[in-house]
Amino acid sequence: MLTIARRMIRKATEHDIPHLLHCIRELARYEHLEHELELDFDRLHAQLFGNAVACGALIAEDEGKPVGYALYFAAISTFKTRTCLHLEDLFVLDAHRGKGHGIALLRAVSAEAVRRGCQRLQWNVLDWNEPAIRFYRSQGAVLLGDWRTCHLAGAALNQLAT
Repeated sequence: MLTIARRMIRKATEHDIPHLLHCIRELARYEHLEHELELDFDRLHAQLFGNAVACGALIAEDEGKPVGYALYFAAISTFKTRTCLHLEDLFVLDAHRGKGHGIALLRAVSAEAVRRGCQRLQWNVLDWNEPAIRFYRSQGAVLLGDWRTCHLAGAALNQLAT
């Protein structure tokens, strides 16, 4: 747990699922990706707290009220043959931005990566999201201009799998 003045970062609990779902919806709205949402309480619960936990989440609080989150999962660097941590989401509700919650979440995820002995912490950022890019660069992050994120989904994934 990391506490700075009114801010606190803590591990998510089962009671945080509604907050996480709300923040994920707000993140999708911010990124203009609402059409991709398929939010489901039970699936998120299973990913975070089920028998085969797939990811971890941290909650940013301001005076006891949840105001943001970070969600991460383990990845691997084959070149280093070591574990990495992938930061899937880092989000702070609009009314609470600029108060240090984002950096507190990023520090807490970084500490988790170090605690796990990870080679690196990695994440993606949309190329138009200049506020996030400036924030990440100010923390020493390097944006890899020669890499592109790829994904297969829906019909394309199913077709390739057959």
